[in-house]
Amino acid sequence: MPLNNETHILPSRGAAASRCTAFGLPSKMIAVILCTVALSLPGCDTGSPDILHHTGTTMGTYYAIKVVKPLQDAHAGDTETKQLGHNIERILTQINAEMSTYRKDSALSRFNASTGTDWFPVPEDLYTVVTEALEISRLTDGAFDITVGPLVNLWGFGPAMDKSGNEAIDPVPGEAAALLPRTEDLRDAMARIGYGKISTRATPPALRKDDPRVYLDLSAIAKGFAVDKIAEYLEKKGFSSYLVDIGGELRAKGKNAAGTPWRVAIEKPTPDRRAIHRIVALDGHAVATSGDYRNFFEKAGKRYSHTIDPKTGQPVTHNLASVTVIGESAMRSDAMATAISVLGPETGYALAVRENMPVWLITKTEAGFSDRNTQAFTEFVVTE
Repeated sequence: MPLNNETHILPSRGAAASRCTAFGLPSKMIAVILCTVALSLPGCDTGSPDILHHTGTTMGTYYAIKVVKPLQDAHAGDTETKQLGHNIERILTQINAEMSTYRKDSALSRFNASTGTDWFPVPEDLYTVVTEALEISRLTDGAFDITVGPLVNLWGFGPAMDKSGNEAIDPVPGEAAALLPRTEDLRDAMARIGYGKISTRATPPALRKDDPRVYLDLSAIAKGFAVDKIAEYLEKKGFSSYLVDIGGELRAKGKNAAGTPWRVAIEKPTPDRRAIHRIVALDGHAVATSGDYRNFFEKAGKRYSHTIDPKTGQPVTHNLASVTVIGESAMRSDAMATAISVLGPETGYALAVRENMPVWLITKTEAGFSDRNTQAFTEFVVTE
């Protein structure tokens, strides 16, 4: 399959039930992905007059944004580029200030730290993300659950922290689970989780928890929300052709500088190398991929996935290696990719068919990998 110079690599990000490590990916993995993205996004250093290109870091991961200038703006210079970058940074900074679990002063951290069960006022965007998360939890019968953090930590896939509560070192998969979780600890963690323990109120925006011990983590949905937020900003500014990528959650519209649809390459789910598996073309859609093939640990000959099933409190045992979801919203695609990773190849596929979602599943087999996709996904696949 040809890979032209306008094809963008879509890395799989881990799907720890409803949570990735920190507010993104471990920095060692980020370095690999940044290298991949840099190679797949020509124009980073070309100074092409047809493209505005802005990159940076946010939410513990990278972001890369490409905007094709309208013809009348083709000769705009550094001032426009800097202003665009400044406004994008401002939007991302605001989302972090509301939704980060690493910032003790964020709105989400203050809600998590609250010990009451009364309504807790929150910013409108935080209300929007939590409301969407709860809707997806109901749709997936709890496979997606933003309260699952205590279980992720217990199995050793949570962030490494120092005594001040800041990220200390790169998490090593399963490091905290050198001794597997005790039954009583699992029982205690299970008692703390459950999306049904959270309620939302639209006017004025507020959240409420039934159990003061409930802790929310939006890592498997907030990056998608940020992608949508940036895309909405670009459209309000009059840009009709762009690609927004935050940590592997992407949304694209219009055509690239070459005048062809944006192309995104889905990775082959191999733990020791990076290779292209399929290529999709996007225009007005978002795409997200979840996989567990690079984040797991082994003990006594048994493999423990970092994808935790909120219903059992245990790592999933099915052979689903990678899930790619396409949709109009990056936020929803982000969360649904995680949910299907939890549900597995049969139940997850059935959900995708029922909801008419464009989904591509890659399952591990003794002979290698097996592909399965919904009919809705077919229209996006590049076959030339």
